[in-house]
Amino acid sequence: MKQLGTLLAADLTGCNAAVLDDLDKLEEIFKTAAVIAGATVVNSTSFRYAPQGVSVMVVISESHVSTHTWPEYDYAAVDFFTCGESVDPYKGLDYIVQELGATNVQVTEIARGIPSDIAEKLAHKGSS
Repeated sequence: MKQLGTLLAADLTGCNAAVLDDLDKLEEIFKTAAVIAGATVVNSTSFRYAPQGVSVMVVISESHVSTHTWPEYDYAAVDFFTCGESVDPYKGLDYIVQELGATNVQVTEIARGIPSDIAEKLAHKGSS
């Protein structure tokens, strides 16, 4: 694979239900996590579901950080996708875990890129 980026797909359980349903708090947590990871925040958007649950998407110049929450199950699905070598998504994910109060974390790291017989990391194009 000609790797363009890395995706951390995390399942967080045992989270604080009140935080999982607080749209403003979650958006701030995810923006801060991006900065802690070394990313550049470009924009963010969020949506509240009825009767509960929130989706948050933070666009970073290196890709994105997002979540969808189920407060009724104390659960959050978190994706942290980055390109390039300057961002450490694990640092940002650690902050998210702490702020959500997760008691159990399962992380799957997925290399994203162009299928190829040659294994290499392609350079990040940078921000424009």
